[in-house]
Amino acid sequence: MTEDVLDGIVGTRTSHVVVTVERGHVATFASAVKDDSPVYRDPRAASAAGLAGIPAPPTYPFVMEHNGAYPELQPQDAPTGSAVVTALAPLLAGGGLILHGEQEFEYHRPVFAGDVLEGIGTVTDAYRKESRGHTMTFVVVETVWTDHASGEPVCTSRMNVIHRA
Repeated sequence: MTEDVLDGIVGTRTSHVVVTVERGHVATFASAVKDDSPVYRDPRAASAAGLAGIPAPPTYPFVMEHNGAYPELQPQDAPTGSAVVTALAPLLAGGGLILHGEQEFEYHRPVFAGDVLEGIGTVTDAYRKESRGHTMTFVVVETVWTDHASGEPVCTSRMNVIHRA
């Protein structure tokens, strides 16, 4: 894959989704990451902890677009299929391994059960490195989550998808 192809995928929109953060999904996710804190399950515990509602665990934005994305809320310009896979298709054609690399969350405010959030994902960088005789291609995807009603920023999620040839 040439650098022109990598440059060409930067700016590709990978997602545009509106989700409702659901209390049951928040509790299930907290259980999955082995966090038994009652603040993720009980509004009284959340209130006693000084929170405005049931918060989502810190890494919850990684799965947000897979829960609570009701069809009637979705934007007309939402990409179909997996834009990340489409961007990686030329790499996958030559074989190799795909890995989920680094993941980062930048919070502007907590995510709470009941929030309706809009997420727009974009490929923000793509580059190659050589490592131990292998070419590794890094594709950085950033998803900016905003409050659907106000447009105020809530969370920015960044991840690296790595292809090793």
